[in-house]
Amino acid sequence: MTIPEHRRHATAYWTVRPGRGELRTEDLPEPQDGEALVRALYSGISRGTELLVHHGQVPDSVADTMRAPHQDGDFPAPVKYGYLSVGVVEQGPDDWKGRTVFCLHPHQDHYVVPVGGLTRVPDGVPPRRAVLTGMVETALNALWEAGPRLGDRVAVVGGGLLGGTLATLLTKFPLGRLELVDVDPAKKRIATALGVDFAHPNDAQPDCDIVFHCSATSDGLQRSLQLAGDEAEIIELSWYGDNPVHVPLGEDFHARRLSIIASQVAVVAKARRHRRSTQERLETAVGLLEDPAFDLFLSQDTSFAELPQTMEKLAEDGGGSACHVVSYRAPQPEE
Repeated sequence: MTIPEHRRHATAYWTVRPGRGELRTEDLPEPQDGEALVRALYSGISRGTELLVHHGQVPDSVADTMRAPHQDGDFPAPVKYGYLSVGVVEQGPDDWKGRTVFCLHPHQDHYVVPVGGLTRVPDGVPPRRAVLTGMVETALNALWEAGPRLGDRVAVVGGGLLGGTLATLLTKFPLGRLELVDVDPAKKRIATALGVDFAHPNDAQPDCDIVFHCSATSDGLQRSLQLAGDEAEIIELSWYGDNPVHVPLGEDFHARRLSIIASQVAVVAKARRHRRSTQERLETAVGLLEDPAFDLFLSQDTSFAELPQTMEKLAEDGGGSACHVVSYRAPQPEE
C-alpha cells in the first residue's frame, strides 16, 4: 500500500550542535514487507542520557555503544537521538494495523521501521504511560543483575526517574527493608506515594544487602559504598558521560570485599542472558506498566512543535523525577 501524499514526509527532532536542537523535515520511505508506518502519539525525554547528548557530552570511546537503534547522524552533532516513542501502526502487516506500539525511536511524528523493532502495548497500559517502557526495562535489567532475595535490606540511592522507577518495582518484592535515599527532601513525596521509607544520605540505614546507585554523582557512589554491608553488592546504574568520577576504593573497600557491578541496558543481564532476549525483556517491561503507580513519573505534556524550546528549558533546570512527555496530538482549535 502506497503512503498517502500527506504522509510522505516526517518531522523529526535533531541536535544540530551542542546545546541547540531543531525540527527538520525528511522524506518518509514506503513500507516494505515486514515493515510498518507508525504515527507517534507520545515520546519521552530521559533527562539523564538525552541531556548529555544535548550538551554534546558523549565520550568518543562509547559513541558506538551509545547509538540508539534508529539513530541518524553521529555524536556530538548533528544527530537524531531518542528511544522512548509510543504510536499507532497506520500501515503494515494485518496483525499490526491499528495496534498501539512502543519503539526505541527518536522524536519523530511518523516513521517506518521493521515490525521486529516494535513492542505491542497491552490494552491495560495507557499509551502515555507506555513511554516509560525504556526506563522500566533499565530497572528490570538491574533487578535481574542483582537478584534480590527474601528479606533483603535494600537501598536505592538517587530518587530521580530511574531510581523512582526501580523503587516502584522493588515494592513488589518481599524485602526486609527498602529505603529511597536522596539529598532532595522533595523526593520524599515519591517515596511516600509508593509506601517506601525515605532518608537523607546522612540518615540512611547501613548494612544493606544490595545498594542500587542512580544519583550520577561521586558523592552518591561514595555513600552507596558506605551503606553496603560486608561483601555486599553495589549495582551502578548511573551514566556520567564524560564527567570525571571519584570512586573511593581506599579505606575499607577491600577489607569488606565490596563489589561494584555495572548495569547497562544494551545487553540482557548475565543472569538471564541465555534465557531472555532483549525483545522478551521489553515485553516484560511494558507489561509491568499496568501499575498506575508509574504515573508518578510522568510530567505534564508539551507539544512536539515546542520540542527545541523544551529541550533548552530542561537543560537549564537539570534535575527532576519525571520523564518529560512530548505529545504529538494536534492542538484543539480555540472556541
